[in-house]
Amino acid sequence: QVQLVESGGGLVQAGGSLRLSCAASGSIFNLNTMGWHRQAPGKQRELVATITGGGTTNYADSVKDRFTISRDNAKNLVYLQMNSLKPEDTAVYYCKVNSNDRYGIPRSYWGQGTQVTVSS
Repeated sequence: QVQLVESGGGLVQAGGSLRLSCAASGSIFNLNTMGWHRQAPGKQRELVATITGGGTTNYADSVKDRFTISRDNAKNLVYLQMNSLKPEDTAVYYCKVNSNDRYGIPRSYWGQGTQVTVSS
């Protein structure tokens, strides 16, 4: 099992910045793609950004040029730097990690979520 703990959410004014962190721990054999998703009230959860083990990144169109995802493989951490925040970025942000278990079977793990609220 892999446990994920997110931090860094909060309340910020439009135009401001926040940095989310997600720490992975537990039975980590091979962390593959790590990423962030978000879910706003009344909406489906959506992908925000992902980063592969080799550092290839992918972003939702709505956050391109404003958000940056990065990872620290030595510390099993993934970050989401969010700049120029807009009220429509308000959501619960979830960390997701793809990892192989001890048998080599790919698994997906989710964090508990951290609230990001952007006021206008």
